Amino acid sequence: MTSATLSKPITAPHAALHAATPSFVGIVRGELLKIGRQWTTWLLALLVAGIMTLPFLVFAILNTTKARVTADPGTFRYGSVGAETSLLKVFGGALLIVVTARLIGMEYSGGTIRVLLSRGVGRVQLLFGKLTAVTLVALALSILGAAYAILLEAVLFAFKVGRLDFLTNAPTTFWQDSAVLYLTVLVSFGAAVLLAAAVAVIGRSLAFGLTAGIIWFPAENFAVLFLLIATRLTGSEFWAVASGDLLGPNLNIMAMDVLPARAAQVGGLSFSPPAVPVTGGHTLLVTAVWSAIFLATAVILTWRRDVKE
Repeated sequence: MTSATLSKPITAPHAALHAATPSFVGIVRGELLKIGRQWTTWLLALLVAGIMTLPFLVFAILNTTKARVTADPGTFRYGSVGAETSLLKVFGGALLIVVTARLIGMEYSGGTIRVLLSRGVGRVQLLFGKLTAVTLVALALSILGAAYAILLEAVLFAFKVGRLDFLTNAPTTFWQDSAVLYLTVLVSFGAAVLLAAAVAVIGRSLAFGLTAGIIWFPAENFAVLFLLIATRLTGSEFWAVASGDLLGPNLNIMAMDVLPARAAQVGGLSFSPPAVPVTGGHTLLVTAVWSAIFLATAVILTWRRDVKE
């Protein structure tokens, strides 16, 4: 046996090892493991569940709940699902912003981004792997949130009304409207994820990503007030019209504008709307434009900028 034959079993696996690159599925699986092992993720999820429980606790305490349900069950159902989705959209969106900003920003702040890239992962491939993982979390959050809301409503009806026929007696239009309502929650979740990804990539910092992502929507809601003041002071409608192009206010009003008039009660917990009337199509268009800007910013900066951390 020659030395040449002895070297073959060693050289071939060594070359194959350096040529191997992680698969996209493997990247997504790894990012999901990171999300699942962050204790803040589970604490925030419990906080979202607790906040969604508050309206049902109020209804359970009030003595007028049974009378309201009996007198107009349709209005009560729409108001209830409107409160549920509003809370899920706001606080579930905040959870997704934190998860996304942490998932992207911690790689830069901790310096682990260079380790990942040295193993053959492309920068854009890694970004899309993280976004895919967070998208799966957003889908799970919306499904579990809807299931939890149905459970709470079942308990409420059993406790206050003494029956569980709210599921079977609800008209078909109610379930159709509820499905559309939860689709608007998914749209809001998607915008929140892309926002957090963009600011985390811009700042290349966990602290910057978390701070900018969390304050973005409250800042837009306050901006509507200042734009109204500017309109009154200047007498120009330009400032009021400008509020119609802000992302947060359009997401706030999207559900009421997309749904028909029979579902007007879903807007019971709506936050600051634009200072000018907008249509459902307008809210979807503005959200799509902002989401495209966020995605393009995250992808282009990730692709163009070298990693030197």
